[in-house]
Amino acid sequence: MPRRPLSLDGVYPPIATPFNSDGELDLNSLKKNVAIWSSTALAGLVALGSNGEYVTLTEKEKLDVVATVAEHLPADKELIAGTGSESTRGTIALTRKMAELGAQAALVITPHYYRPRMDEKALANHYFSVADASPIPVLIYNMPAFTGIDLGAETLIKLSEHPNIAGMKDSTGNVVKMGEVIRFARPSFKSIAGSASFLYPALCVGATGVVAALANVVPNAVTELHQAFREGRHNEAKELQLRLIRPNAAVTSKFGVPGLKVAMDLKGFYGGPVRSPLLPLDEADREKLRSIFAEAGLL
Repeated sequence: MPRRPLSLDGVYPPIATPFNSDGELDLNSLKKNVAIWSSTALAGLVALGSNGEYVTLTEKEKLDVVATVAEHLPADKELIAGTGSESTRGTIALTRKMAELGAQAALVITPHYYRPRMDEKALANHYFSVADASPIPVLIYNMPAFTGIDLGAETLIKLSEHPNIAGMKDSTGNVVKMGEVIRFARPSFKSIAGSASFLYPALCVGATGVVAALANVVPNAVTELHQAFREGRHNEAKELQLRLIRPNAAVTSKFGVPGLKVAMDLKGFYGGPVRSPLLPLDEADREKLRSIFAEAGLL
């Protein structure tokens, strides 16, 4: 059964990649996680995002992850795959492979190794070339905390002119810039918050949804915030936003992917070990994370 048309409207977790105790992919646990996420109001899943430890995966592992998700994700959920690499050629090749496996859109992070040369001209050439060659819509992934590159509003507005660049995931939290892009970009260009920490203000300026690490752990809480906004229940949305700020930080900026996986284990998902060079949380940090979620009423 074909998937529903791509909407980019709703909540999408950048799903964690499960490993077993030997550090190998654990696809059976991935299937179980997908089944739980699929039972919620999530709009879809993002495989191979930053929280999926995609930079530590081989190409075969990346393909196995997306193939497994595509096979077990219901047709009414959208599937987005991370395909960015440091070369335009490599990004195009991986994007085509992910499309063949069933991905509906490609999330393409900015190339950044040659950061001093990654000016607007180079990045525009990269994204336009990928979009020209891609059989599926392309989403720009702006993540300066990891890449050191922050795409400006003018660059994003320029990129939005390409009909196969469907939108952007912006993880900066700069809602002012997001609002400027939404006002001046192509009308069908979608802006998506890159964190649950600023979902409510992003929705207020016109974002359509969020790719949120926290949605791996408490998908219902994040989708409730999105739904409350859509239904005009702004006081409820605001209060829920405030309650999610500390738990969101715990699985992102404070404890990172190791914290995300511990939180998943606490909530009945399979988080499991991280892949080196990441290290697991020690007991003191595990207890801090547990306390943060308990204080927010999320355990």
